[in-house]
Amino acid sequence: MSNRLPLTGPVVWTGDEIRNSTRWIRNFPASGTAALDNALAAVNKAGLAWSQITRETFPLSGFDDLLADIRDELENGVGILKLRGFPVDRYSEDDLRKLYFGLGTHLGTPVFQNRTGELMRAIRDEGAHVGRTYGQTRDQSGTTFLSSYARTLTSGGLRFHTDRTDVVGLLCVRQARKGGVSTLASTPAIHNAILARRPDLLDALFTDYWRSRFGEEGTGKDGAATTRATAYPLPIFGVRDGKFTSHYSLTFIEAAQMAPDVPRLTPAQKEAIDVLMATAQELCFEMTLEPGDLQLINSHVTYHGRTPFEDDAASGHDRLLLRLWLTMPNNRPLPAGHEVLWQSIAAGQPRGGIRQVAI
Repeated sequence: MSNRLPLTGPVVWTGDEIRNSTRWIRNFPASGTAALDNALAAVNKAGLAWSQITRETFPLSGFDDLLADIRDELENGVGILKLRGFPVDRYSEDDLRKLYFGLGTHLGTPVFQNRTGELMRAIRDEGAHVGRTYGQTRDQSGTTFLSSYARTLTSGGLRFHTDRTDVVGLLCVRQARKGGVSTLASTPAIHNAILARRPDLLDALFTDYWRSRFGEEGTGKDGAATTRATAYPLPIFGVRDGKFTSHYSLTFIEAAQMAPDVPRLTPAQKEAIDVLMATAQELCFEMTLEPGDLQLINSHVTYHGRTPFEDDAASGHDRLLLRLWLTMPNNRPLPAGHEVLWQSIAAGQPRGGIRQVAI
């Protein structure tokens, strides 16, 4: 029987509670557009591409208090935030990338999102080639198994998961004709619900689950060999100094289980995953991002997913989100053993992102 205690604080919320709250919503400042224009003019005068922008080369005035508030809400508050009214319609996509990346450098530090050094990703349906490009193999039944990265770039739904970064930023430029609804759930609330109902399964979630970096750091055509070579153990839940963290993707766990020499999940671990997913669905809330919405998520305390979507490019409804992964200056300490994924586990240190490999 578990002797764990419930987690407390504003980070513990249900879908109904957050849906009826405005605590997690901020508005883009009235003076913000002029500040963006000035910063963009400086960047363009210097001839910088978006990927060359640094905090020093992006002079952003009037945002310090707002960004400090956002950082605090993400780390010490509810763990999610929506900034409404980013003027996406005012700029070309190239200029919008410069502005978004520049803003990101003032909020945190962008980290790599894939093995080729990508710092910003356009999240859209890229078509049937994504598996060949970003990772696919065959599962035990012979069905095509897409890597987590490839699944992100389809129009399909995404199960609840976390990304390998302190904070995920998603700026909505265009929304789909139908679907593409964002789903968010508090992982501390999931922890508490499982503690109350099935404490034995909560204990299982603090044990090592083998995962694979297949599609993130794995390369090569042999999917089985790749999933084995990139496998690592890590608990789904962890706590250090009173700070909770969860790193979870069922796709990574399923990929590792394809490798013959990776330890099999125990019956308790399998049941714990089932209860985890069901509880996340029960406690989540859904939101549709509108153009100009910037969604920010603390990955340590939030699961996110999405529903399938249908595009209609002819009418201008082809879904496009711009994604940043940020390591934060006020990030939390992580439990021993998390170095395998995050490198640094000390509070306030740069970490996360995808390790770069030669290809």
